Amino acid sequence: MKRVISVVISVFFCCVLAVAQQDWIRTGTGLGVEKVRMAVPDFKPSGADAQSASLQKVFDNTLFYDLDHAGIFDMVSKSFMPTQVPGSPQDVNMSQWSSPPPNAAMLVFGNLGVTGAKLTVQGWLYDLKNTSNPQILGKQYNDTTSPEAARSIAHKFADEIIFRLGGGLNGIAETKIVFVSSRSGHKEIWEMDYDGGNQHQLSHTGSIALSPRISPDSSRVAFSGMTKNGWEILMYSMVLGRLVHFPHVGGSNFTPAWSPDGTHLAFSSSRTGDPELYVTDSDGAGLKRLTVHPGPDVAPVWNPKTGGQIAWVERSLVTRLPQICIMEADGTNQQHVTDEGFAVSPSWSPNGQFLAFSWMRRFGPGEPGAQDIYVMDVTTHTWAQLTHGEGRNDFPSWSPDNRHLVFQSSRSGREEIWTMLADGTQQQPLTTSGGNYEPNWSWK
Repeated sequence: MKRVISVVISVFFCCVLAVAQQDWIRTGTGLGVEKVRMAVPDFKPSGADAQSASLQKVFDNTLFYDLDHAGIFDMVSKSFMPTQVPGSPQDVNMSQWSSPPPNAAMLVFGNLGVTGAKLTVQGWLYDLKNTSNPQILGKQYNDTTSPEAARSIAHKFADEIIFRLGGGLNGIAETKIVFVSSRSGHKEIWEMDYDGGNQHQLSHTGSIALSPRISPDSSRVAFSGMTKNGWEILMYSMVLGRLVHFPHVGGSNFTPAWSPDGTHLAFSSSRTGDPELYVTDSDGAGLKRLTVHPGPDVAPVWNPKTGGQIAWVERSLVTRLPQICIMEADGTNQQHVTDEGFAVSPSWSPNGQFLAFSWMRRFGPGEPGAQDIYVMDVTTHTWAQLTHGEGRNDFPSWSPDNRHLVFQSSRSGREEIWTMLADGTQQQPLTTSGGNYEPNWSWK
């Protein structure tokens, strides 16, 4: 009986701790506010063009997905919505939408029409609690008639809504994710929309490309590539659609990272024999060494809010395993963040408060545990576990709104890119074809 009571008490405190950790993360990431209950019915068709139905389906699905996955709305199920949906303000019956069963506080509605090569979407956001002046947003978008344009308009409208209702943070529906994929026969750099759409290959090295990092202005992608001279830092121009020059610095060079102002690049180089961290100007000039440490130093990442600190991975002289460390951007004041297990792949949150990383807290022969994604407060070193033993989970990367993470996971039986909210909820895959690795979310 005493043992049973002990187990019950242990389970209780574990549950309390898990809830407390989740609330703490939500507070820091802006997910802690009460969710706004929102109804988003399908838009009403405008006109009779044969292309309208298919484009409207793309638009409706994209808009609902964007708002549902923002992490700040309680979406009304479409089965609870009235059969008569509004296509313009004069069609809105506010009491019908604010009363049960929809019981919505906000209503998003509009119309979509096609005239030849022109796609037009009108959309509104209504505050159903404000009967005298309900309109918060009214927009009209025009583009060419294509599924890509319908997706793009839906992303734009979703971001407008999220900006107004999400505490003034920009939405992420128009952001991009770069990653490594082997689906072409070689590990090359690929890009996709934040929701997994529009996946396409960027680099064509015909060799091995790793660790892509997109610049703050989204104009370039730095990565590590195997060339005839060994492992080099390579630079892909998103504007020109090809590789551009970056100087050879000697040795093997890996894991580039951009400073938040885009003027500097940090990376690991073995040019002196032992892999150490270096920083250069964005064009490769002004090489400066940051670390002097026996064992490899890799995977630097800048504090995106201040640009004043760098987190990275070094092999601990005590545990002989990789651990997360932090230092000033000039290499001074080096200190450990973790001191146990196997910790790699740090990613610094946009607000500067958190580090996400992959951590096998218990590592060694016969030790239980898995490689999971954790989030740690940089100041207090308080941490919370976001994934829980479903395959190997590695390479987290923050979204620019501080509310989402993308990461690599083997839980499906092969390496794929997954996404989740920053409290660990809403985990879902973004890729399903080939092997996919090392995602990196754009800065904006």
